[in-house]
Amino acid sequence: MLGDILARLQKQASAGEPGVAAAFELNWQSLEPEAQKLVCLLSLFALAPIPWSLVESAASASHLEFDFKANCTILVERYLLQELAEDTYQTHDRIRELLRQKLKELPEVDELKRGFCQAMVAVARSIPQTPTFIDIAQATLAIPHLAEVATVYQAWLSDDDLIWPFLGLGIFYQGQGAYEQALPWYKQSLSSARKRFGDEHLSVATSLNNLAFLYKSQGKYSNAKPLYIQALSMKKRLLGDEHPSVATSLNNLAELYRLQGKYSDAEPLCIQALSMKKRLLGDAHPSVATSLNNLAGLYESQGRYSDAEPLYIQALEMDKRLLGDEHPDVAIDLNNLAGLYRSQGRYSDAEPLYIQALEMDKRLLGDEHPDVAIDLNNLAELYCSQRRYSDAEPLFIQALTMRKRLLGDEHPSVATSLNNLAELYCSQRRYSDAEPLCIQALTMRKRLLGDEHPSVATSLNNLAGLYYSQGRYSDAEPLYIQALEMDKRLLGDKHPDVAQSLNNLAELYYSQGRYSDAEPLYIEALEIAEQRLGANHPNTISIRENLEELRRNRQP
Repeated sequence: MLGDILARLQKQASAGEPGVAAAFELNWQSLEPEAQKLVCLLSLFALAPIPWSLVESAASASHLEFDFKANCTILVERYLLQELAEDTYQTHDRIRELLRQKLKELPEVDELKRGFCQAMVAVARSIPQTPTFIDIAQATLAIPHLAEVATVYQAWLSDDDLIWPFLGLGIFYQGQGAYEQALPWYKQSLSSARKRFGDEHLSVATSLNNLAFLYKSQGKYSNAKPLYIQALSMKKRLLGDEHPSVATSLNNLAELYRLQGKYSDAEPLCIQALSMKKRLLGDAHPSVATSLNNLAGLYESQGRYSDAEPLYIQALEMDKRLLGDEHPDVAIDLNNLAGLYRSQGRYSDAEPLYIQALEMDKRLLGDEHPDVAIDLNNLAELYCSQRRYSDAEPLFIQALTMRKRLLGDEHPSVATSLNNLAELYCSQRRYSDAEPLCIQALTMRKRLLGDEHPSVATSLNNLAGLYYSQGRYSDAEPLYIQALEMDKRLLGDKHPDVAQSLNNLAELYYSQGRYSDAEPLYIEALEIAEQRLGANHPNTISIRENLEELRRNRQP
């Protein structure tokens, strides 16, 4: 199609002239100055389809005041531009090369470049932090042109606009879970900011924070941590201690610590961020809802379910009120509250929220998105808790496949999916299917999260459970003991996971006829479960029944 332009220009050239260049020059000379400026502006765009709305935005920002559409028609007639579809155009690479030579001769060259950059920055600023499927679709045609600004025209970006093309590109790809495609743009944002401003500038701090956020999303926690700390320190120096951006950095660092299992490090930062946001932004603000969610998530990780629930509910209500019922943040809120209900054994309360979150994320983000994989995994976990294994298995497999495709093989979420699928197979007594997945999940978690992490303790417990189910008691016992000690060390003596670890080890001893070893573990587990989960939680009931069975069987 675009080759037709060259063919037509070739026909225009007389026999004694050098073809395309000569025909181009003839057409150029026939253009009015207005059309010349417009076509030179078009040469700044990438070699990709150009929506006419972007051309008009760039022309307006360049202070061109004439009938753009009429001149566009002339450019098409003169074979300098091709209409690909309604209101979508493109130039040929050879024509663009010749036009860029003409651009250099225009007195308005710098103004056209600045206008082009301003129009693309406006596109970048319009991409929301959590883009929906529709947002992605609307921005897609602009992305090659945004990349052109980032890579070719940085010199014509104002100081305030410098990092915005990189941020827009990063958010566009990260919002789809395409982390590897987002990474170079965030890295270039940081290097460009440092080159123009030096090491001590707010754009540098923002770039550090965004790169850290991407690393966190990739599960590269050790890469993210120093960047988050550096961004926080710089923001405090540049903005003072009382600023919303400082509160955001505190919140981000706290969330990273939570993911690393460093709950005592996370809590004061979480509380400080929430207090600061309320003070600076008021009680009703999406950023406050985010902090409420994160603090609730921390409490849930610590087994403090009664502390977490009102915060989750408050965050959900606030996001619905401020963002509307159809928003990715609302889907996250629903998921979080459902997860808490599942942890509390309130399965009938959890299921409709999980389903609602899954349907909303598919609608807003599309079927191929990391958040959809989270939804599938969470719903499958609920079904497992209810022993609905045939409902759970296809969801677990779908989540694992999607995570590998979107996140790569080396990601904590992939390890979680492997672990969950192994648990399911173990529950179905499919031990030969479960064991390799269990070992793979444990090895991956140690590699990605370090030896001292609650998820590692979970994997140790699960592998021990698999060995126990196979009657391999000597293989199971050291793993159960290691998991129990790790849970107590990392989570404290009164965490629900500690109760479960105590119960598991007690079950092993009971199966071996070691009743005097098992009974005190069952008693301790029951006390923790009743205190933290309540007397009617499924886990509490199970532990109580185990203790009663032991006492019946050891009676003379």
